Amino acid sequence: AQPGLMMALERGGRCDGVIYRLPEGEKTAQIERLLRREIDDHESVASVRWVPVRTAQGPLRALGFWVGVTGRGTSLGQPLEAVARVLARACGHVGSGAEYLYNTVSHLEEFGIRDRNLWTLQKLVADEI
Repeated sequence: AQPGLMMALERGGRCDGVIYRLPEGEKTAQIERLLRREIDDHESVASVRWVPVRTAQGPLRALGFWVGVTGRGTSLGQPLEAVARVLARACGHVGSGAEYLYNTVSHLEEFGIRDRNLWTLQKLVADEI
């Protein structure tokens, strides 16, 4: 009854982030768990991509999920206040929108990645709650 939003990136520019290496011997099971979490219907299978990434150890390929600007459920250009109202109330089978945002910004911060817009959104969601 209170659908949430997911975070997404648009093409172009640069994105700093974290790449996780799956443990040896568990890769198949881990990828299966990841796909079950991220893909909810037949249409979203097309969102799975191997993407080129640059690391301190050199270039690699990483499994990523991409919806695109015309994907179902996309909502581009919304003011942060409107997004905060949605996230403060949204909850689904894997948790709340507020928790998803907080976990994202706090984990990025642990890696030294501070996104000004996400922290502004975090404050707006906390105020809304």
